[in-house]
Amino acid sequence: ITAPFLLRRLKSDKAIISDLPDKIEQNELALLTERQAALYQETLEQAMKAIEGIEATDSQSLFVRQGLVLQMILALKQICNHPDQYTGQGAYLPADSGKFQMLREICETIRDKHERVLVFTQYREITPHLNVFLESVFGRKGLVISGSVKVKERNQMADKFNSDTYVPYMILTIKAGGTGLNLTRANHVVLFDRWWNPAVESQAVD
Repeated sequence: ITAPFLLRRLKSDKAIISDLPDKIEQNELALLTERQAALYQETLEQAMKAIEGIEATDSQSLFVRQGLVLQMILALKQICNHPDQYTGQGAYLPADSGKFQMLREICETIRDKHERVLVFTQYREITPHLNVFLESVFGRKGLVISGSVKVKERNQMADKFNSDTYVPYMILTIKAGGTGLNLTRANHVVLFDRWWNPAVESQAVD
């Protein structure tokens, strides 16, 4: 009788949530810029040489190879975001990144409709640069939530985003913003880079 139980409502149940709009997902394919493509190819070739140079003869060498593969994937993901994220230097010029250029196109439409967007990334270090970029696109400041933001401040920022004051965008890291935040004023969600676990992405989008 006293055992714990769980009450769960499904977003698909219109009898419970009649005013929740359908979730429409759309994949946008961004092309690499010349700088991105050159750095991507160079990094890929160097990583493959390192990986192929280690023979998987035992568990230790196999572990080393797996580590190199993971490093390569992380490096290529950063290059696809912006070359300066991988190199750790530069001004993050939008012209150097296909993703930045596509994000501009998406957000210009959102701006013109006076709507709001959430932009998720797994990398905390790129959030300040995304913030500067989006502020230039929208012509006004937005909000940024990462793991360094305290819970009280996060809640205050969520309240501000959900208020009648127009805050066009909020940038969040997946880990910091994936759970515990109800950002009901957002019309759009952009996954700037993909997380390893699709369930975490779905939670963040929902």
